Amino acid sequence: MSTISQWRLRTAFAARLSRMYGQEVPAYGTLVDVSREVNEDVLRARGADAERLGSISRVSAERHGAVRVGTPRELQQVARVFAALGMHPVGFYDLREAAASAVPVVSTAFRPVDGEELARNPFRVFTSMLTPGDPRFFGPDLRRRLEAFLAARELFPPELLALADRAAAERELPRQEAERFLRLAVQAFELSPQPVDKAWYETLERISAVAADIGGVRSTHINHLTPRVLDIDELYRRMTERGIEMIDTIQGPPAWKGPDVLLRQTSFRALAEPRALRTPDGSVVSGALRVRFGEVEARGIALTRQGRALYDDLLGRVDEQVARNPSQPRADLARALWERHMPGSEQELAAGKLAYFTYRPRPGRPRDGSPPPTTTGELVRQGWVTAEPLVYEDFLPRSAAGIFRSNLGGEGTRDNDQPGTAYDAARLSGAIDRDVLDPYALYEQQQNRSLAHVARELGLPHPPG
Repeated sequence: MSTISQWRLRTAFAARLSRMYGQEVPAYGTLVDVSREVNEDVLRARGADAERLGSISRVSAERHGAVRVGTPRELQQVARVFAALGMHPVGFYDLREAAASAVPVVSTAFRPVDGEELARNPFRVFTSMLTPGDPRFFGPDLRRRLEAFLAARELFPPELLALADRAAAERELPRQEAERFLRLAVQAFELSPQPVDKAWYETLERISAVAADIGGVRSTHINHLTPRVLDIDELYRRMTERGIEMIDTIQGPPAWKGPDVLLRQTSFRALAEPRALRTPDGSVVSGALRVRFGEVEARGIALTRQGRALYDDLLGRVDEQVARNPSQPRADLARALWERHMPGSEQELAAGKLAYFTYRPRPGRPRDGSPPPTTTGELVRQGWVTAEPLVYEDFLPRSAAGIFRSNLGGEGTRDNDQPGTAYDAARLSGAIDRDVLDPYALYEQQQNRSLAHVARELGLPHPPG
């Protein structure tokens, strides 16, 4: 009997999820079409340079999804589903602290971590968990009601979880079981037709629209599905031309003349979707809820901790300048700061140890008998090795919170006089019974492996520094 490997399961799941979401949210199909058009135009205009951060086949297939769950038990179960696809929890994101408005969730992202697996299919899912125990958002009575509601629901059927555990253990599934797994997994993230308790949903919505979307219904759903585009500014313009209402800004670094770093994101606004609502007298009426939107992203080079500190510092300076000059466009202020303080080339980023690269000996380099230098900078400068940037595979909490916030109907409520409940990567790891991996460590391991290979090939006594 033939089997389906994990990466093929991942590819099939991402494709089926995309088809399902396109049927449920037609504007998503427009977003994918425009992304493809922009990518084709950029590839024609820039040639091989357009594929500097990934082949066009990878970029075209790339998706990231977003789902929301309510409890550690539910997060552990969704981790089992994604483990079947060769996806691991990477990074900890506290959106409560990244947003001034009420976004009471902490998050991680499930994705492949091996370079070869990422090249095959880099599907990733940003997964958020509600924090009912945070008194800034939920008082004692509402917390009890919310936790009881969440404990009584089942998001993932036992058959799906059993198949997921088998796929994770065996790293494949027989074809028939693979088909059943994929069908059940996609169904688990479809928008449920079950009526929503109107009064309960509105109670949570007064606190946070995100809380209502998670804890106000008896199922979960794919919240958005994101294609990758090579020119997000051009996509924003074309979507607007087509009459799609976009959010006000592109989140993340500004557009500028230097290298793309980290991640830029934008979306069309959440659409009012028809939903059946159950009223307090038991009758079911037609209504509409705004919970799902279409996000798109442009990925850049992964920054080191030092590079990320520079990025965060520049964001803080932009905030200060916007506060002092409210009439000036934020994008213009950010661009000016970036061009003064952010290195303007990959070479400068590498020399300053601000970004991650993989290094390879340059084939066919003429040899004059001189020994190779022992630093990466000189090896690159003298033509001994080439440096290829590592794509940023992860997320930015402030950008994620900005996307969430821009699609909410209101700011919600939060009591900042109350102490926040502490969460970190270690606590999340304990909740899901698997390590939440450090993204910096993953990039550094990939870079270090390449430097060790360079040392072996060039006969250096140790990897270049």
